[in-house]
Amino acid sequence: MSTPLSPRLMKGAVIGIDPMNPAASVIIFQYNPDSLSRVLTARTVGGAHGERSEPMRLLGAPTEVITATVEIDAIDQLEHADPVATSTGIHPQLASLEMLIYPKSVSVIANTLLLEAGTMEIVPPEAPLTILIWGVKRILPVRLSGFTITEQAHDVNLNPIRASVALNFNVLSYSDLPTKHPGYALFLAHQVTKEAMATQAGLRNISAIAGGKEAQQGAGFV
Repeated sequence: MSTPLSPRLMKGAVIGIDPMNPAASVIIFQYNPDSLSRVLTARTVGGAHGERSEPMRLLGAPTEVITATVEIDAIDQLEHADPVATSTGIHPQLASLEMLIYPKSVSVIANTLLLEAGTMEIVPPEAPLTILIWGVKRILPVRLSGFTITEQAHDVNLNPIRASVALNFNVLSYSDLPTKHPGYALFLAHQVTKEAMATQAGLRNISAIAGGKEAQQGAGFV
């Protein structure tokens, strides 16, 4: 239960930036996930054919995979007789997520017409720039590689009214994007913020080492 003294909770979100339909893929988490898993793998130079490797050289930013499970339900809306929730349940919220990995129907129709007209090469449609927002210090360009939807409850018309969605994101860094892509600058800004926080932590660690046990307790080590 919130009180006037309760801190304002920032909601996580996934946003697909699509100029053709800007409102179609704006997903604000109804409830923030309890946990978020991140797997980082270094991009390093490796030796081949017996050659000496250079393990300390980095080819770019590490690859990073983020997984999280979000809960969606329509209980509050149904209690207030919200017309959208009453007629469709949580179909719209699920559709917003799904549209991040669907090609636009306009592109599908256009490419079909081009194929029927004899065009030999069709350029696959591009997905919208997808951004994962998890606090002000973690705003990342990502590719939604897939997700699992578990519909847990339905209304009398079989509309889902509660679901658990396990999301899988691949973070897109400057190693994955062209320099003029907006996601390139977005990830670079994220890394600069991370470097500043790492420097802050390093200075506290040095102070803890120099100051002995009391300083270590202040830095959170003992």
